[in-house]
Amino acid sequence: MRKIDWDDAFANAAYITDGATYPDRWRQNANSFIETQQQLELDVPYGEHPRQKIDLFWPSTKPKGLVVFVHGGYWLDFNKSYWSHLANGACEQEWAVAIPSYVLAPEAKVSEITQMIAVAIESSSKRVDGPIVLSGHSAGGHLVTRMVCEPSPLEDNTKARIARIVSISGVHDLRNLIHTRMNDQLRLSLDKAIAESPALQTPVASADVTCWVGSEERPEFLRQATALRDAWKNHIANIRVVIEPNRHHFDVIGSLRDPNSPLTLALIGNP
Repeated sequence: MRKIDWDDAFANAAYITDGATYPDRWRQNANSFIETQQQLELDVPYGEHPRQKIDLFWPSTKPKGLVVFVHGGYWLDFNKSYWSHLANGACEQEWAVAIPSYVLAPEAKVSEITQMIAVAIESSSKRVDGPIVLSGHSAGGHLVTRMVCEPSPLEDNTKARIARIVSISGVHDLRNLIHTRMNDQLRLSLDKAIAESPALQTPVASADVTCWVGSEERPEFLRQATALRDAWKNHIANIRVVIEPNRHHFDVIGSLRDPNSPLTLALIGNP
């Protein structure tokens, strides 16, 4: 049997033209977006750690509901300040958007990050009435789908408000990360990886679920999307995989800036 190089399977930048330039682009786009916004609240605390902060972006009218976007970076990198521009599409569609930072590994275990994101969602949900949509990219896709697994870290009334989950290039089965160099910092055992893998758990919410992934993703990310669908299809009435043509792991999130893109419309419930 051919041995799989799991470090390579989860590698993205090396397979994307100018992949190393994307973080700077994200940060510049985020800064430019913030400079144009008047209705926003930055660095709203949801815990005592300096990274436990949320940026809230408000539409010009009463919000139809709340979108929470959780960033990726393999639980090891980035913060909310790289992704502010991704709030534009939902805000233009009259939704409030919350983007939290969280304590990264190895300072925090993946299970502790899960609990933090639940607190961030609870905190944001108290600020905005109406339905809640959870979305996240890569590791963020894991964190938002993990919110509706049994046991869920969310309160029952918050779970009941979740209308949709959109996992963008999400990691839903964490077991193979054990075989990567990243695990020196993630510190996942097999038991912990199983416990934190949405594809290996039972969902408890009735929300619609979309696994959105680019056609040019690494094969592992395409597999991760179908793994969640196949695992949850007997529990979730409306769960689907959408493979967006000509998109890779770093640009698949970009269309969240466009209020009329298929991804934004899927987010707000008008696919």
